[in-house]
Amino acid sequence: MKLFTKESDYAVRALAFLARKNKKGEVYISSRLISAEEKIPLVFLRRLLQILVKNRLVVSQEGVAGGVKLAADPKKISVAAVMRMIQGDIRLVECMFRKKICANRGKCVLRKKMQKIEAGVIREFESINIADLVDAV
Repeated sequence: MKLFTKESDYAVRALAFLARKNKKGEVYISSRLISAEEKIPLVFLRRLLQILVKNRLVVSQEGVAGGVKLAADPKKISVAAVMRMIQGDIRLVECMFRKKICANRGKCVLRKKMQKIEAGVIREFESINIADLVDAV
């Protein structure tokens, strides 16, 4: 299992692009422009933007002056929140074997250590917000 999927990467990059290009949130930006600038396949991007609209991080408008813009403060959008919207729970270990719960789960010597590492990774992703990424460029 991948910790940070391609789809999550695309969604985070699109949000950072919107935050960077539209600091006041007044202008709608076309998905084609985001796709071209961020090198994100348009089909993927449009699907991801629908998820972000549904989760109220982005608003969209149709028409000639249409596009998308941030609906939330980039300082309040954590990378972890975006990851959960796009890919579900953040997990390093699933304790699964061939789609069944591992029989060794209760006495696994690595499980508690892996859960501790996982919690640390989640805290790190929680601490990064979209505004941090804009400022880092």
